[in-house]
Amino acid sequence: MKTKLTKFILWSIFLASLLVGTILVVFYVWTKQLVISEPKAETTQSNIINVVEVENEVIAFPIGVNSLTKTITENPAVDLYVDSNLSIDSGNSRAGRFLDRILTEFVRFDWYQNLASSVSRILVIYPGERHEEVVKNIGDILKWSVAERDLFFNYITESEPVLSEGKFYPGRYVVTKDATPEDVADLLEARFREEILARYTDEIELQVPFKDVLVIASLLEREAYDFIDMRYISGVIWNRLFIDMPLQLDATLQYARGSRANESRWWPRVVPRDKYIESPYNTYENAGLPPTPIANPSAEAIIAALNPRITKCMFYFHDSKGKFYCTETYEEHVTKLKEIYGRGK
Repeated sequence: MKTKLTKFILWSIFLASLLVGTILVVFYVWTKQLVISEPKAETTQSNIINVVEVENEVIAFPIGVNSLTKTITENPAVDLYVDSNLSIDSGNSRAGRFLDRILTEFVRFDWYQNLASSVSRILVIYPGERHEEVVKNIGDILKWSVAERDLFFNYITESEPVLSEGKFYPGRYVVTKDATPEDVADLLEARFREEILARYTDEIELQVPFKDVLVIASLLEREAYDFIDMRYISGVIWNRLFIDMPLQLDATLQYARGSRANESRWWPRVVPRDKYIESPYNTYENAGLPPTPIANPSAEAIIAALNPRITKCMFYFHDSKGKFYCTETYEEHVTKLKEIYGRGK
């Protein structure tokens, strides 16, 4: 009897927690929709509910790195720019990303979409997803055929700049249930153009080519935990690029493996033998940047790529709790690994 009572109490607590969690997520989605669901006055595409509106003059990205002179300068305007233009707390973006991840999981369920609205659908592109993940998630929610998914992918990737990754701009979008591939592609392209391309001026391009920044930003999305993390890792990446040292990033090995036809996961766990994969994305074997972005980065990752922290560090890792460690030499790196994990080589 006591055992049954205990099980009943535990189940009650679980169901109550699930109910509260669902209510919180619904409220979170609802508040976000209030921000993003106001369409432009001049919009003529009836199937698009949500289009980003730029109310003020677009302010160019701050920049603190020059790939030509191989120099980094701390730009004091970065945090203010992020707080003012991206509406995130640059000192604590991890909490917001956690909520985004929860939302990303919930919107995959029809019951949740119907709970939010019977006529519209919420689409969420999480920062750091591959294009295959984006196409699958959106296609599943909107019940697209294989042909429609291919059409959507082509719409996005064949416009300028022509890239298979990096242009599926992360964020929340609201569309009608019957939105077409062209409708959604136009929506994503408008967001990418207004949030990224419009802020990347010719002056910035002269210091760092846009494609290079998009590649570095995609690496930061997969390697870092938050915006603060991104800027320090950006510093390490630029330090290595300046001396033609291989980047040696596990995220690129994941991308290389995930691109194989026989791989069951898009981001498989890296094992030591992966360092010898024959791929242009293997940054252990090849110096310089990968040939293309490996994921779709957020604006904050692009800002971090353009504004690395000044550091002498050449090596870094995270512990099991996400704490960041960096060192100047490989010997120090190994020593720190042994200190934290009891092993390292």
